[in-house]
Amino acid sequence: MKAGEEVPPAVHRPGRDRLWFTRSRGYAVFVLRELTSVFVAWAVVFLLMLAAAVLGGRLAEFAALAARPWMVAINVVTLVATAFHAVTFLNLAPKATVVRLDGYRLPAWLIQGGNHSLWLVVSAVVAFFVLRGFG
Repeated sequence: MKAGEEVPPAVHRPGRDRLWFTRSRGYAVFVLRELTSVFVAWAVVFLLMLAAAVLGGRLAEFAALAARPWMVAINVVTLVATAFHAVTFLNLAPKATVVRLDGYRLPAWLIQGGNHSLWLVVSAVVAFFVLRGFG
């Protein structure tokens, strides 16, 4: 610094609050839903591994891998996380989708109910075909 120059004032920068999302239930659910995306990605990878095993004739090897206790544990956690992700995502639909019929806006519960009902029907159809194959 040269003589006669003004000294800039010191700027206080508070530390970052790394747990900002814990102060509100809505923020906590948002962050948790975003973190469950990792498990959704794992479910996709697992299904691609299954498809590759079926197409490559290595289904027995894949079944042995999938039956290991640590793999079962990961997939149970993945099921719970993916269900949480899906439910919270579908619950947000009325905020992102405005449906108007004859100038009347459909209530949020009707949009949510439709989404959850369709999810249930698709799941039942998939379960029917998957379980029928094991009978």
